[in-house]
Amino acid sequence: MTKILSVFAAGMMGLPLTALASVHPSVPGELIVKFKEDSHKSTQLRMKSLGVNSFKRIELSYGNLYIAKFDHTTKSANQLAKTLSEDSNVEYAEPNYIYSIVEPKSFVDYSKMVSPQSYDSFNYTPNDPQFTKLWGLVNTGSNEPGGRSPGLSGSDIAAAQAWALTTGSKQVKIAVIDTGIDYNHPDLVDNMWTNMAEKNGQPGIDDDGNGYVDDIHGYDFANDDGDPMDGHSHGTHCAGTIGAVHNNGVGVAGVMADVSLVGLKFLTDSGSGATDNAIKAIDYATKLGVDIMSNSWGGGGRSQALEEAIQRASDAGIIFTAAAGNSGTNNDTSPHYPSNYEVDNVISVAAHTAQDDLASFSCYGKRTVHIAAPGHNILSTVKNGGYSVYSGTSMATPHVSGALGLLIAHAGRLSVTEVRERLMATSVPVNTYRRKIIKGGRLHTYNLLTDTRPARNEPDPGKWQTKRLATPWESQHPYRVNLNEQKEFSVPGAQYIRLVIKKHELEDRYDYIQVASGSRALIEKISGSGTDYVTDYVEGDKIIATFVSDRSVTKWGFIVEEVQYQ
Repeated sequence: MTKILSVFAAGMMGLPLTALASVHPSVPGELIVKFKEDSHKSTQLRMKSLGVNSFKRIELSYGNLYIAKFDHTTKSANQLAKTLSEDSNVEYAEPNYIYSIVEPKSFVDYSKMVSPQSYDSFNYTPNDPQFTKLWGLVNTGSNEPGGRSPGLSGSDIAAAQAWALTTGSKQVKIAVIDTGIDYNHPDLVDNMWTNMAEKNGQPGIDDDGNGYVDDIHGYDFANDDGDPMDGHSHGTHCAGTIGAVHNNGVGVAGVMADVSLVGLKFLTDSGSGATDNAIKAIDYATKLGVDIMSNSWGGGGRSQALEEAIQRASDAGIIFTAAAGNSGTNNDTSPHYPSNYEVDNVISVAAHTAQDDLASFSCYGKRTVHIAAPGHNILSTVKNGGYSVYSGTSMATPHVSGALGLLIAHAGRLSVTEVRERLMATSVPVNTYRRKIIKGGRLHTYNLLTDTRPARNEPDPGKWQTKRLATPWESQHPYRVNLNEQKEFSVPGAQYIRLVIKKHELEDRYDYIQVASGSRALIEKISGSGTDYVTDYVEGDKIIATFVSDRSVTKWGFIVEEVQYQ
């Protein structure tokens, strides 16, 4: 398959990617078509007159789809899809979008083991040699691989506390839908799901009659064979975060000590894969009855066929965790798929750092992203038995998958809506995530298992009062360069306070108004242009605003006439 530049880099380090808002790569010369009824030979013949050369049937557990092939050098995929969709016997036709990850970049090779440290405050600590580098599980403030500044102790998923309740179960099946898994990796081999009928059967024979030959540890839909071996490393890295074996004398430890990992490869070794193969992988996992599907990929357009496959998994009670994306953009306004599908089982995951900040590359969304989890400088397993550090929302997603696996091991299956609500409600509220995540929180596994719901100390939306300033705070019009002007606003006795910016017209990204709490904790930066903009609130009766301009390009400026409080 041709390697393409993805809109979404699910698991790389480095600078965030620029979103390609209107470009969604697809397989050249292919459309996915769904007929309203299964057999429409006459319709297919009619479509050949429109430019379709052939149809290939995709047999799924809930019906059939078709790949319509056409000459992409003479016809537009979008235009042909529109033409076919107008046929009364066609439910929909759409491009066969390509989803992908970009080649991960290792921070450092951890093939050499490091000396273990002791965490005496917890009853259970794995003795795996590299456990001390897993800040996402236990953050000491000084154990981030290559960390350039101290981490914030305790800003982790509280794995050690959760392990006092459960370390997992082999009965919990998690499908890693990705580039495959190195199922021979010494830290993964004992936690791989095994299809015993195929393992003990005859090579080249579908021994269990499920339609797939030699699918011992899963299936490779990219190459259509029973061997999901990872030739890339991305999927293996995700698998290790979920379920690297504990206390086996090598490497790292996963969120779950015991789990059954199902390797479902639809992304090729170059890191990209088509919608039809993603659908096949999801359908396979649904038929297998997995508990969770972990998905660290994205970048294609909105696909009705893919959404239907995810909905089928939701109907079967299967959780679908999905990376929010690495372009650093707002998913509320620039949707990212599959994490943006409004299906009850979809859990969209952002990435946070060891310093308890949202990672600079992480996508976010106050209405569309459900949780933040560790996703920067994450050490895990890679192909050929190795270990490396990657960053991305790809790395955050398996932390959530593993935590939900522990929940199932501890409490049994819950409805997908209950799981998602509980995950968000038990998250730790952090100011820096408040405008970025639905409940403004990061993953806390112990809270999740015990259904402990932290107080969020949020203002009542209906109780805001407005106070007009005796003297408005405003810039010159236009403002000058190299400014750094600060203004304090207070309403004695207020519990919450925020500003109303009547108008602002600033050089986007370079000049801004910064809002902080009375203790000078940064809350928000406002740039660009707008009217009647209401800032985020701060707790207490004081809010500090700072206007900063750089050394070039000035615009109209800003004016603040009101504060609101309660």
